[in-house]
Amino acid sequence: MRRHDWRKPMQQTRWNILSALKAQGPQTATELSLQLRITPMGVRQHLTSLERDGLVEYRTESRGLGRSSHVYSLTLSGDECFPRGYEHLANELIEIVNELEDRPGVERLFRRRAERLEAAYRARMHGRTVQERVRELAEIRSEEGFMARCETADDGAVLLIENNCAINRVASKCPEACQAELRLFERVLDNAEVTRDRHIVSGDRCCAYRFHQRPDSEPSP
Repeated sequence: MRRHDWRKPMQQTRWNILSALKAQGPQTATELSLQLRITPMGVRQHLTSLERDGLVEYRTESRGLGRSSHVYSLTLSGDECFPRGYEHLANELIEIVNELEDRPGVERLFRRRAERLEAAYRARMHGRTVQERVRELAEIRSEEGFMARCETADDGAVLLIENNCAINRVASKCPEACQAELRLFERVLDNAEVTRDRHIVSGDRCCAYRFHQRPDSEPSP
């Protein structure tokens, strides 16, 4: 299952349901309706949407006199809706690695991250052309928060435009992060030549990558 698309705004009632499950733990639709002061039918409709988006799940429990009820709880994706200190933690860890091992340690860190991402990216690009791979890459990167899109330039090159840098604070301190991403794109689109035309960290409004198909190449698995 792909991640929920957080570019889409969430209705307040659905957010209230997630918040109630986060604060109070697993609950039935009836319990949620009493807490939020909306009808059980209304709660169930929202729960159906949240379940479809992979944010809640339920288990069946007996609740007196043999009756069974659906008891809802957050999924891992639903729990990720709530604030995290990942960016602050990432910056601290990178600074510690830099202090302990100097720049080579930071470079190894980002190389290892790129290797892990490569396997996940390739699984979604199997047997596709460069254009198809870049379109899929734009979808993946948007899911990761980079607000990416795919375009075709006047010279026939395929462009990946990223309007947001999801790792901006890390990248501004460690250029190795951006270099590792560029190498990652080169590997997962190994039929193409990749150049970066624009760079948010360098002061541009967006990051832009240009992909050229090599004449003698074929899509690889």
